[in-house]
Amino acid sequence: MADVEPLTWQVTPLAGPADLDGVIAIEDATFNNPTTRAWYEAELARPEVCRIFVLRLANRPVAGFVAFWRVLDEMHINNLAIAPDLRRHGWGRRLLEATLDAACDLGIRHASLEVRRSNDAARRLYEIVGFRPVGVRASYYSQPVEDAIVLATQLNPRAQGGRVRD
Repeated sequence: MADVEPLTWQVTPLAGPADLDGVIAIEDATFNNPTTRAWYEAELARPEVCRIFVLRLANRPVAGFVAFWRVLDEMHINNLAIAPDLRRHGWGRRLLEATLDAACDLGIRHASLEVRRSNDAARRLYEIVGFRPVGVRASYYSQPVEDAIVLATQLNPRAQGGRVRD
């Protein structure tokens, strides 16, 4: 894959209702049991806990997103998705790495998430950026019922922000 020009993409915090529309569209196109707009709106009313970062491309204001909770020095990633037509081009890795770098800047030192046991592509992505299996939640997902693999990683801050890559 060729390098992407630095100004052709960026990851920024959710900026408003138009961004949320883009998040919901990707959510609906991605998940069997998508998170609702009402859930996102309720969570966004708690900015001290809920954060959403958006992948922006030059031609697409919302190309992907990561939604996570921050509790003290920990983050729990609730959802991560890339628009279906942009998958398998490295955008998920860029989005996740930029989000983890921003998390370090917020003082976050630990990250966790759940992923469907059968979601090999997502599991590979998370492992590439340093997540490792730490447990299983039996029958965690519905539609269809499936176990979740719990993944976690330690974030190693750099003095200049961001994180040290493993």
